[in-house]
Amino acid sequence: MNKKIIIQIVLVVVAIVLTYLVYDSIMKPVRFNEEVTKRELIIIDKLKDIRTMQIAYKSVYNRYTGSFDTLIDFMKNGKLPIVKKIGNVPDSLTEEQALKMKIVSRDTVYVNAYEEIFGGKKEIDFNKLKIIPSSENKEFGIKAAIITKSSIQVPVFEVTALFEDYLIGMDKQLLINKKTKAKDNNKFEGLKLGSLDEPSTDGNWE
Repeated sequence: MNKKIIIQIVLVVVAIVLTYLVYDSIMKPVRFNEEVTKRELIIIDKLKDIRTMQIAYKSVYNRYTGSFDTLIDFMKNGKLPIVKKIGNVPDSLTEEQALKMKIVSRDTVYVNAYEEIFGGKKEIDFNKLKIIPSSENKEFGIKAAIITKSSIQVPVFEVTALFEDYLIGMDKQLLINKKTKAKDNNKFEGLKLGSLDEPSTDGNWE
């Protein structure tokens, strides 16, 4: 094999390596973002369940709870008031008219909170409720408070999951970049449900 052929082979190998390196540098953030989205969708689904539980808890106690243990106990053992209508409303009357005429009546019954909200729809593993998916057993942050808005006291709550908790094992520099971008834009460095500053039950992904 002469020198010219060897040089040509080396150049081809170098070109292949450079092409791969360029491709990998382009695809690395793409793969990172795809994995971030995958993990966050699972966490968001869990946060939506927690929101549903908090709203149910507030409907009974007129406040939110800053304790997962309290929330879990409520879902397992708490009761929700359900107003049931007894009797049939004639087509010629509204329900309110039928109530006044005592053709129908209303009665309040109390049902198990979990069965009413999730029974037959979704199975919740309460042993893992406070654990952030993909986090190596890190827990959600959870807080509740009463704030004053326009001279009115309003209950609020907040549940959080940090990037650094659920993006474990991912590219460290890209994670730093993601945290820096959020910080520079005055955004929470992770996923957040609710707010301790505003009466909101929205998530920062919405």
